[in-house]
Amino acid sequence: MSAPKKTAGRSLLVASAVLSSLALAVPAAVAAPKPSDGPSASPSATPPASMSTVGGARLGRPGTQVNLASGVPVLPKDVSARSWIVADAETGDVLAAHNAHWRLAPASTLKMLFADTLLPKFPRTEKHKVLPSDLAGIGAGSSMVGIKEEETYTVHDLWLGVFLRSGNDAVHVLSAMNQGVENTVREMNEHAEELQALDTHVVSPDGYDAEGQVSSAYDLTLIARSGMQKKDFREYAATVSAKFPGETKKGKKGKSVRESFEIQNTNRLLAGDSDVPVYQGIAGVKNGNTTNAGATFTGVAERNGRVLLVTVMNPEKSEHNEVYKETARLFEWGFKAAGKVQPVGELVPPRSAAQPSAQPGANPSGEAGGAGSGSGTATGTGGKPVAGAPTAGGSSGVGTALGIAGGVLVLLVGGAFLVNRRWPLPDLVRRRTRP
Repeated sequence: MSAPKKTAGRSLLVASAVLSSLALAVPAAVAAPKPSDGPSASPSATPPASMSTVGGARLGRPGTQVNLASGVPVLPKDVSARSWIVADAETGDVLAAHNAHWRLAPASTLKMLFADTLLPKFPRTEKHKVLPSDLAGIGAGSSMVGIKEEETYTVHDLWLGVFLRSGNDAVHVLSAMNQGVENTVREMNEHAEELQALDTHVVSPDGYDAEGQVSSAYDLTLIARSGMQKKDFREYAATVSAKFPGETKKGKKGKSVRESFEIQNTNRLLAGDSDVPVYQGIAGVKNGNTTNAGATFTGVAERNGRVLLVTVMNPEKSEHNEVYKETARLFEWGFKAAGKVQPVGELVPPRSAAQPSAQPGANPSGEAGGAGSGSGTATGTGGKPVAGAPTAGGSSGVGTALGIAGGVLVLLVGGAFLVNRRWPLPDLVRRRTRP
């Protein structure tokens, strides 16, 4: 099923995107952000009085921002998150938001930026033997997929570990392959700036609590939108379960045997749980939870040809799986409100998309280039079918979006226009029943 075509009037939203891009050239806007609280402090319950206005002035205001009018459903009252956002992934419209630019600890949702930065660098078939130094510096109590020293893994294995188990060990091994953690952090910060995710400052590539490490609901949504345009990113984000290589051991006959074990995605809207059903149309993206961040989550879902992104950060309610429950409520509101509610802002394009060198229609497939991109298959090596794999000859083009990778907002003699690009979202997940 194809997403609805955009009207000509929709392209007028570009004007504010361009103005936002120009405004961001001001040095003060790109200064490294500081967290509202240090890692050892309890998160403040009060957002700053003044926040970034990237994407629109209303997004910089504290509190809930929504344009309620006749025919627009009322927002759910039982959403306790300190910050959240509901956006249309196709148009970039922000349908509603609450403290969208509040700089908070992101936890493992930051792994979306890690993946968006590093995925194009390594072919999925590349192999790496893990050295003890690769696993140095992993924070105490980190989520781990179970990587062992002196064992060899493919890049595909490592990304499964990152996306499904949120493995900090997999992040550190991939960082080692990328010339180390320090270099990876630098590249992640550069990529965040390119995406205009200016609330984001990376200190640890895995999202582990660190002094000065922050992001925002707005930024995490920008990052997810960028990542979802990469085929491999979409595949990993939508994989429910897979086989992961275990430790090599001596068998009964003295031969070396390496068995695998199953890993399952910790995204409860994708895999389900006792109190959270699989959300209809869910296609990823990433969850997180640390002491300082609380629970965080960014999700993407499709219904009736419309694709929404929702980010929820740190619900105050302490109920089990609360972050997923609040995300589901916001998705439900978004699908009912889309097409009826006047946007309160927009998701801005990346900096390179506003460069004169960007050409309209470039890379029309909608896939970001790079060795790790576009090589995905419907099933992972040793893994179960990807929940988001398009059916053969079926409806793979269920979503369209502004191109984030490769430059699609073109600035020509003071004028600008959008080039719409398609990125197929998972199809099988809409037909899956709860496990």
